[in-house]
Amino acid sequence: MDQEATSRDHVGSLERGLQVMEILARHPQGMTLTEMAEAAGLTRAGARRFLLTLTATGYASQSGRRFSLSPRLLTVARTWLGGASLWTFATPIMREVAARFDEACNAAVLSGQDVVYVARIPGRRILSVSLDIGTRLPAYCTSMGRVLLGGLAEDELQAFLGQAALERRTPKTLTDRRALAAAIGEARTKGFAIVDGELEPGLRSIAAPIRDRAGGIVAALNVSTQSARFSVAEMEREILPVLLDARRRIEDFFVV
Repeated sequence: MDQEATSRDHVGSLERGLQVMEILARHPQGMTLTEMAEAAGLTRAGARRFLLTLTATGYASQSGRRFSLSPRLLTVARTWLGGASLWTFATPIMREVAARFDEACNAAVLSGQDVVYVARIPGRRILSVSLDIGTRLPAYCTSMGRVLLGGLAEDELQAFLGQAALERRTPKTLTDRRALAAAIGEARTKGFAIVDGELEPGLRSIAAPIRDRAGGIVAALNVSTQSARFSVAEMEREILPVLLDARRRIEDFFVV
């Protein structure tokens, strides 16, 4: 193809959009509109169009004045890698946790009002639904959902609490929005969450957040069990230290 044809077929706006994505990837803590305009050599109006387009298509998210890449980009990377999960590196660590307690160990990310499973080592069957990579469960009544919601900016959390459909799935399910906000705040403060029988009767789970290099919560790791096997106190005393160690080892390799 000659130079004239190459120039004619070249889509400059796509090139600049990809450049914006690359710049965001180098700033996992997020960037303001002004910072992006300066870094990309764009006008504020131009930077705004690119950032809002990425946000509208789900490739970026906005928290206050800052923009950052979203987990959707991982889906593109996963497809490019031929369907191999980007969580493959975490599987041996999760398998150790699952084997230690003979229970399932899972990882998930937040997507709207749900958590989406991105990795799973099965254990005993304790849920009525079949779980696999890609399974969605409501964030408000799951341990992984609580720690992931704890990573939201305050305005994002308030928006979630105002919009979420809080179904009473069991007698223990928190459906009062103030009580749920308090539970999420507790998970944020403690650095882990235990949910006891709110998703299904007899199901207990404990989760810890997985953070990127900037300290943001990008995923959650959990162990789920039957209430007859571990009490809440036993989960905190026995499972939590192992879960936190696994989280740390995964974070050593995790790149958002």
